[in-house]
Amino acid sequence: MKFIKAGYAVTLLVIAAAVFVHYKYLADRYDIPWLPIVSLLLLIWPIKRHIQRQTVKLTIAGEKLRYETGLMSKSTRLIQLPKVQDVRVLQSMGQRMLSVGDISIETAGENSRLVVENLDSPQQLAEQITDLAGHAPGSGLQ
Repeated sequence: MKFIKAGYAVTLLVIAAAVFVHYKYLADRYDIPWLPIVSLLLLIWPIKRHIQRQTVKLTIAGEKLRYETGLMSKSTRLIQLPKVQDVRVLQSMGQRMLSVGDISIETAGENSRLVVENLDSPQQLAEQITDLAGHAPGSGLQ
């Protein structure tokens, strides 16, 4: 969500600059404020990213990790925590500065890799997943 908020902030700054430029330099030549109107189209990018973020849900309940995607129609992937073999955190420099990152989860089985992008505090989440995978009830460890 941090990248989306930053996107909204940058977009609103650009729109404010367009309004300033129009009323300072262009208002006497153009009756219609076309520059601010066109700059409003920039809001499409953060709104699109915000909607995409709302379509992904990752939950941990008991011995299962549930990964749901979709807005109108849903796709759900259930991963049994004891089958998790590897949890990897991937962070770009920008992600590290904002304390977000991608988590890659590898499980035993055919479709074995799941990547969830732009999660807050990815290191803590990765540790939680590996702890639950290694200490899940039924694995013999308490």
